[in-house]
Amino acid sequence: MTNISDQSKAEDERYEHFTFKVDKGQSPLRIDKFLINCIENITRSKIQNAAKDGGILVNDLSVKSNYKVRPHDIISVTFEHPSYEQLLVAEDMPLDIVYEDDDLLVVNKPAGMVVHPGHGNYSGTLINGLIFHFDNLPNNSSDRPGLVHRIDKDTTGLLVVAKTELAMTHLSKQFADKTSEREYVALVWGNVEEDEGTIDAHIGRHPKNRLQNTVFLDDEIHNGRPAVTHFKVLERFGYVTLVSCKLETGRTHQIRVHLKHIGHTLFNDERYGGERILKGTTFTKYKQFVDNCFKVLPRQALHAKTLGFEHPTTKEFMKFSTDVPQDMVQCIEKWRHYAQHATD
Repeated sequence: MTNISDQSKAEDERYEHFTFKVDKGQSPLRIDKFLINCIENITRSKIQNAAKDGGILVNDLSVKSNYKVRPHDIISVTFEHPSYEQLLVAEDMPLDIVYEDDDLLVVNKPAGMVVHPGHGNYSGTLINGLIFHFDNLPNNSSDRPGLVHRIDKDTTGLLVVAKTELAMTHLSKQFADKTSEREYVALVWGNVEEDEGTIDAHIGRHPKNRLQNTVFLDDEIHNGRPAVTHFKVLERFGYVTLVSCKLETGRTHQIRVHLKHIGHTLFNDERYGGERILKGTTFTKYKQFVDNCFKVLPRQALHAKTLGFEHPTTKEFMKFSTDVPQDMVQCIEKWRHYAQHATD
């Protein structure tokens, strides 16, 4: 399935929010179930209500929620109001600005903050804050002001934001040309045996769960896009490992997908199965220990620690680093203590 558009447009007093083209290998599936796996934070009742109101079109014809999708169907989901992504509202919120000049700023994003508005996240995003604090930010290719790149809602760490058209063009090219530097710190399930390595595997949308990405190999490689992650072990705790990951490319969920692919899902990564106990013992005390770790760190253990790029005006290579956030530090400390105690 290809997401063709999430632009809003008026048509018979309705506004298009999402348009999908169904993959050629899609098996018959009720359209309400299909869309649940396509649109983040949507509910089945909302999809069914949209269908009742004539808001779900397949090949330009209105369908009911029990319609079964077929390969190559063009699905359009419309509502009676414009999509919130197109109705950006400036919001006064604190931003942790690590660096700022006339061309750009570097922001340290906290956990729980969505970078840009999307379904289910219409306010409180980084963009809402940016447009309050800064006027006339340039739009990127997706019409999102200031954004050169993004990180996931529950991933913490550094982002560079462009303040001028020149900066947007120059910085975006660096990310496309793989000349920027991005290093993440991740806590993953399992003992990563190699001290360091490279994961070179194409990534694309998961064929069954559209809110996930997955690795495509061999005959299916054309379903994904090239993705390269370099990893290095920082510390081993037995059942989990602390690693550094450097991105050569920047695919959606790249680190999360690549590490799961080699058998080391991110700790407490709910979307990719890391919120379950994937390694360790069956003892009740161990389960209680892991549950406590989950409570300390109620999100995937991933932090965008280091960011480097060439300044668009001065041409100086700039590099920024930020501390691992406290929730992740506390979780790591728990595992460090557990590992030391286990070997005593």
